[in-house]
Amino acid sequence: MSLIVQKFGGTSVRDAERIQNVARIVTDTYKAGNDVVVVVSAQGDTTDDLIEKANEINPNASKRERDMLLAAGEQISISLLAMAIEKMGYPVVSLLGWQAGFLTDSNHSAARIKRIDTGRLTKELDKKKIVVVAGFQGLNRFDDVSTLGRGGSDTSAVAIAAAMHAKCCQIYTDVDGVYTADPRKVTGAKKLEEITYDEMLELATLGAQVLHNRSVEMAKKYNVDLEVLSSLERVPGTKVKEAVKVEQMLIKGVAKDNDVARISVVGVPDEPGIAFKIFSQLAGEKINVDIILQSVGRNNTKDIAFTVPQSQVEQAVEALKTNPTVMHASSITHDEDVSKVSIVGAGMETHPGVAAKMFEALFDANINIQMISTSEIKISVLIAQEDADRAVSAVHNKFFG
Repeated sequence: MSLIVQKFGGTSVRDAERIQNVARIVTDTYKAGNDVVVVVSAQGDTTDDLIEKANEINPNASKRERDMLLAAGEQISISLLAMAIEKMGYPVVSLLGWQAGFLTDSNHSAARIKRIDTGRLTKELDKKKIVVVAGFQGLNRFDDVSTLGRGGSDTSAVAIAAAMHAKCCQIYTDVDGVYTADPRKVTGAKKLEEITYDEMLELATLGAQVLHNRSVEMAKKYNVDLEVLSSLERVPGTKVKEAVKVEQMLIKGVAKDNDVARISVVGVPDEPGIAFKIFSQLAGEKINVDIILQSVGRNNTKDIAFTVPQSQVEQAVEALKTNPTVMHASSITHDEDVSKVSIVGAGMETHPGVAAKMFEALFDANINIQMISTSEIKISVLIAQEDADRAVSAVHNKFFG
């Protein structure tokens, strides 16, 4: 008998009809002779609604109290799904994160899983029960409820699959797999049968919202087979695994990320150690820096530009203003009206000319490139945000059209 872990997102359980649909998917898997652990997110916009309620009472509430509040969303979902399965005549039990054995660090709102005590899960499965677990949450060493942050339920599901050596972890969403681009915005987007962990991790990090990057990192580390499926249609999905077919597509997808801003430091001294002094300070402030561009020195000065998440722009600029190195710069500017468009694919490692093809697509669409970043399986460009959707379509058409 195989163990299958299934995860259902908020849209999949947003109302009674959707919950009953999920119950049918779960019980069909159980009837096929499998042990089943189900991880569920909060219904629909419940988490956003709870955040809004918190802000009405206290916009500056502690992260501990916010975690106490937000964890309630998943408690509602697991109990309703368990009731639906129970009504169908199947043995079932719902468990909060801490009851399922999730032990985390104490970084409220972005906690990391330290370990999972699988004793309770194993005991319930031995009783032939379907186990429904609240995703996104756990308990820290102070016995306080903690939440895992954005994409936490994906991470919860993969963590259970890894800890219990599940046959696979199925992630059910409102789309039926991983596409070469967002099918709701790009005509001709194609569904992928399979994709490597590395490719999926790059796409997730670069703005594709099918899977969260932390869950893909964990799946790769513990070699958990992932499958992305639709909870609304019974069709094959996309498998995420270590190796795929030998004949690889040149690229696997085009992604867009609007959560990015460019900061430019103009006229810093052109001497050794300047980059270190700037970026070590930002690292100390826990600011995530992505694309970096340094100009050729002139008149003993140079310019350094880089990108950060939009939520960290003000923090980064304020930190730079206190940096002795930067205090003598001509100016510090920032621009939030930018977007990062990326292509990802292991196939580009062995195929020259991929970058030129991407840049040609942008040239044909009259879109200016502000910054460029490359790796073995990724090319990213920074462009004006108003051009982002056109850029994704133009690049996608160039490679897949």
